[in-house]
Amino acid sequence: MTAAPARRVPPGRATARTAVGEAFVGSGPEAAHLNTVLGTKGGPVEAAFVTALATPRPGHSAFLVVVRPGLPVKPATLFVNKAELAGDDHARLTWGAAQAGVASGVLGAVADGVVCGDLDDLLLVTAVWVDPLARDERLVYDNNRDATRQALERGAAGGPPLDDLLAVAERPDNPFLGLRFE
Repeated sequence: MTAAPARRVPPGRATARTAVGEAFVGSGPEAAHLNTVLGTKGGPVEAAFVTALATPRPGHSAFLVVVRPGLPVKPATLFVNKAELAGDDHARLTWGAAQAGVASGVLGAVADGVVCGDLDDLLLVTAVWVDPLARDERLVYDNNRDATRQALERGAAGGPPLDDLLAVAERPDNPFLGLRFE
């Protein structure tokens, strides 16, 4: 990660475009599947951010991502766990290693100019999968850091080109799909 300062624009000039990204990094139980939605305050991302934060449900408690206690990352980032918390070890990996990975990935993307603009005017929602069978804290951290960065890069780029998607439309694949297409 380079230490270059993030590009800034004057307050109120951040893009109003919502950037949606996705990444899957790693394999096995420590793999990270992450979705990001980045937008400005006053728009639909803010409504989603506040709603998710204010309406926890059993096993799913959205929370602000911090790099250390009392130091929430910028832009303000909401961590939404996709997997229902399944015991103390899973909760520790979700709130510990996965959250730290997301924090590091967000701050790295800011430092490198992937996320830019008035950081106080931006909000980021992350939906994060931590497998209940995960055990390796370092891999959970590394994979979530890398997935966060990749999802933000893909969102900033506007996602994959439509031609790339259409080229594989009849041969879908993902790590959970048992079917194989020729």
